[in-house]
Amino acid sequence: KKKKKKKKKKKKKKKKASSTTPSKKPHAVFLKGFTDNYVSQGQTEPPTIPIFQLYKDKPFPEGEIQEYIQPFNAHRMTSEECKAKDALQAETYETIRHAAECHRQVRNYAQSIIKPGVKLIDMCTQLENKNRELVVEKGLERGIGFPTGCSLNHVAAHYTPNNGDDTVLQYGDVCKVDFGTQIDGHIIDCAFTVNFDHQYDNLLLAVQEATDAGIRNTGVDVRLCDVGAAVQEVMESHEVCIDGTTYPVKCIRNLNGHSIGRYQIHAGQSVPIVDNGDQSKMLEGQMYAIETFGSTGRGHVIEHGECSHYMKNFDAPRVPLRLNSAKKLLAHINKTFGTLAFCRRWLERPDGGSAAVNGASGGKQERYIGALKNLCDEGIVQAYPPLVDIEGCQTAQWEHTILLRPNCREVVSRGTDY
Repeated sequence: KKKKKKKKKKKKKKKKASSTTPSKKPHAVFLKGFTDNYVSQGQTEPPTIPIFQLYKDKPFPEGEIQEYIQPFNAHRMTSEECKAKDALQAETYETIRHAAECHRQVRNYAQSIIKPGVKLIDMCTQLENKNRELVVEKGLERGIGFPTGCSLNHVAAHYTPNNGDDTVLQYGDVCKVDFGTQIDGHIIDCAFTVNFDHQYDNLLLAVQEATDAGIRNTGVDVRLCDVGAAVQEVMESHEVCIDGTTYPVKCIRNLNGHSIGRYQIHAGQSVPIVDNGDQSKMLEGQMYAIETFGSTGRGHVIEHGECSHYMKNFDAPRVPLRLNSAKKLLAHINKTFGTLAFCRRWLERPDGGSAAVNGASGGKQERYIGALKNLCDEGIVQAYPPLVDIEGCQTAQWEHTILLRPNCREVVSRGTDY
């Protein structure tokens, strides 16, 4: 007789309810908040829903609102005329806040993958792909504002790995993560610093507090030198002990914040981080990147190292190009990046930097270095090599984008992390 096999009852697995409570901490020891903060907004973990879909039935989150505090502009908070002027810009503000929310969610995601042992090129690629995904990249209409900076230690800015660079993030590194998101040319420029060794905490604290002091002292009709003086006073009141040696924290005097225009990351005004005597005044309706850099070195940077960052000059001259390769590369830059910054990694992608513009595999630039050099020599494109202090020192950076509205200051990139 054949034994009848008993049918085993399959237990139904209960589906885990998706949590809307953030719970994951960043690997970096100084950063605050949770890397999955976006789940409270209905986002997935990791984030996959485009930002515009999350907010299709409601306005994008407003940034941190701060009052003007100076005697000459405090009246703006209650002025009916200023309120009326402010109301006329509602649509522009929504576009800016859309880009800012994308930046917040992308950087929260990035903070979950930035840890010792990660290759910087992999980190940048994942961050940039997530940026493209959440903003729904569409060429110049919306996408990445500029290449992801991940400058290490004595390198303060303008470093991103070129292809073939296998630099790995180490436990003892201090890494400045600087990236941008743009929609309709409105660029969110915002940066933070990561460390894994607590001995660098005071360096990061000095720079973060200096940035916040700079922001508090901005406003319509404020002199740029007064912002620099506020930053310098806070920054240089700090010191940091590293491996038993105490260092004063110095402002990197030749690095500045800047005004931001549409498709123009540096729009003309520089916001100093020391009192440089500049009597120029901040302007109503202008966006500014308030960024500060602190150093345990000399507090002065020079250009050094292999270049990765490039940008077509906003007022590039019209010059006849003799090299056909240069003409071809310029045409590619014009349609793919316009006057937004780009990097060599993007030129070497199958899509040449934008799948929306060039197709998934139709834009890769081959043997372009000579053509790129020619464009730089002619003043059409500007190269931005890494900016470094003395080797062996440490540098840190914090940055926010602010909007000087007629009746208040809005820190549009503020988040729970910083």
